[in-house]
Amino acid sequence: MNRIHQWYCRSSSWKRRVNNELLPLALAGTTLDEPALEIGPGPGVTTYYLSAKIRSLTALERDPLLAKKLRERFNSTSVRVIEGDATAMPFESGSFRTVFCFTMLHHVPSPALQDRVIAEAFRVLAPGGVFVGTDSRMSLRMKLFHLFDTMVIVEPETFPERLRHAGFRDARIQVSGRAFRFCAVRS
Repeated sequence: MNRIHQWYCRSSSWKRRVNNELLPLALAGTTLDEPALEIGPGPGVTTYYLSAKIRSLTALERDPLLAKKLRERFNSTSVRVIEGDATAMPFESGSFRTVFCFTMLHHVPSPALQDRVIAEAFRVLAPGGVFVGTDSRMSLRMKLFHLFDTMVIVEPETFPERLRHAGFRDARIQVSGRAFRFCAVRS
């Protein structure tokens, strides 16, 4: 992430948006079964929110520095932080009941790799488990925050089919302003 994006993801403005808009939207009507996995937590704003609601939470972060900082931040909590790649997750199949993915898919550098993340989420979920999350929609703000940064927008209109292609059922999308929510069940 570029410096502007890094700054914003640590800002009180982003924390308020996560707490007041994104996570309430994403989690509405969703049962938070454990154990749970969060893919790509970045600085851990969403992890902090989830850790207050879930006792068994694993955070998978690709960036070594962010993973180290997350381990330090959540050291005396029940959150387990693992450094790893979401396209080849270091977990057994069926390890989790819930997989979360908040505003990170657009950081994956191609639709094919995004589909690999989706397939891995399916693989590590137990049957009946839920894949839930959000991602951002295109806007001027998105363009500015991602100057010289990876940004491959996920289109909410085509995302249900991508989820079904990975094996998920009951794929639902809800568009809300600058973001969209998704929820799908592992068959």
